[in-house]
Amino acid sequence: MKKSILLAVILMLAFGIAGAQGRRVVFIGDSITDGNWGSPYSVKPTSAERSHTDMNHIYGHSYVMLIASDWQSSHPKSGYSFYNRGFSGHKLPDLAARWQEDVLDLHPDVLSVLVGVNDMGNAFSKGEAESFDFDGWKEIYRNLLLRVREQNPSVKLVLCTPFLAREGSTGNLPDYEARETMVRHLAEIVRELSRECGAVCIPFDTLFEKLVGSEPEPSYWIWDGVHPTPAGLRRMADLWKKKVRL
Repeated sequence: MKKSILLAVILMLAFGIAGAQGRRVVFIGDSITDGNWGSPYSVKPTSAERSHTDMNHIYGHSYVMLIASDWQSSHPKSGYSFYNRGFSGHKLPDLAARWQEDVLDLHPDVLSVLVGVNDMGNAFSKGEAESFDFDGWKEIYRNLLLRVREQNPSVKLVLCTPFLAREGSTGNLPDYEARETMVRHLAEIVRELSRECGAVCIPFDTLFEKLVGSEPEPSYWIWDGVHPTPAGLRRMADLWKKKVRL
C-alpha cells in the first residue's frame, strides 16, 4: 500500500513538473514574422544580440505576438513558452544558417515556418529568377524539417505558405506577374512538403487572395504587397490558431 502511494506521488510530481514546463512554440521566418522582436530601436543581426527580457517587445508586433498573447492570456497556467525567431530580409538559406541556434537549441514542440518571399525578391534583384532552383530550395527546406524531426520525432510542424499581393510598391512593379508566379510556385512546394512531412499547412496565400478581393480595399490588409497591416496580421493569427491545435 505504501509503495502504491509513493508511486502515485512520484507520478503526480512528474506530471506536475511536465505541466509546469509546458510546450515550446517556435516561429521562424522573415520580416513578416520578425516584427522587430527584441530589437525595437535598432537592427540586431542575431538572436543573441536581441533582448530576451524586454517584455514590451519580446514577441515583436507581428502575428506571433497576437498568437502568443491570446494563448497565454487564455491559458495562464499552461506554462507554454513562445519564441519569435523571424529576421527581416531572410531567405531560406539564411534560416538554414541559423537553424541550430534559433530552432534546434530551443527544442521546439511546435515549429512554425514562414519563408519564401525574400527568396523570390532576391532572385529577381539578381536577375536569377528564370534559373531559380526550385528543387534545391525544396531539398534545403525538407532537410531542415528532417533535422527537427530527428531531434524530436513528435514535434508538430506548421508550414505557412508565402504570399504576395498586387498592392503598393510591389504591386506597381512591371514584373509583378512573374514575381507572383514564382511565389505561387514556392507556396505549392510548401504544400507538398506539408503533405510529405505530415505538417499543418497554413494557407496565407489563399487568405490574402480573399482579403484583397474584399472590402474596403487591398491596402487595408496588406500595405506594400508583401507586409500585412495590423488588420492583416490579425487575420493571419486567427487562421493560424484555427488550423493549429496547441
